Amino acid sequence: MRITCPHCTLAKEIDDFVIPAGPQSVTCPACGQDFSFQRVAVSAAAVSLLPALAGFWQRAVAALVDAAVLTGVLLFSSTLFFFVAAGVSGFDPLAEGLLLATVTWLFASVVALAYYVFFTGYCGQTPGKMALRLKVQHVDGSDIGFRGAFYRETVGKFLSALLLGLGYLMVAFDERKQGLHDRIAQTYVIKL
Repeated sequence: MRITCPHCTLAKEIDDFVIPAGPQSVTCPACGQDFSFQRVAVSAAAVSLLPALAGFWQRAVAALVDAAVLTGVLLFSSTLFFFVAAGVSGFDPLAEGLLLATVTWLFASVVALAYYVFFTGYCGQTPGKMALRLKVQHVDGSDIGFRGAFYRETVGKFLSALLLGLGYLMVAFDERKQGLHDRIAQTYVIKL
């Protein structure tokens, strides 16, 4: 739905699912004036034009594909990093194993985060989502971009996991098929 300020004519597209039913009062971010509007009822024909949202199991399979790809990348890069760091620094892996393992774990964490942020920010799809023809996008239909991907993949997924994975399980029960990380970043995962 397009909401236009009657005072300064600033217009913004907002997803109908985000707007509660009934009259709404808002303040324009540009001019600071208050105005009211009401969500227009969406017809059945218009609902059929909305993109198909990806469900829990499709997203879970995509996550498994990503986990397999990322495991291969991490095994290779972390092993290489471990041996290069041990060789360059002169550490004895047996004597300094805990320190080297900790640094290797940090390296692997950065690689994993970069994997998800880069692919999601660049094209809205990780390799797992590409394989299942799924894409992450903002609720207004625009691309997520690197800033949105960073926010979704760090803050959003951290909170989803912190709640014992319930943030991810929300996808199965939410009418808009959004996990906690999707709601935080205002994104959908759609079928292509």
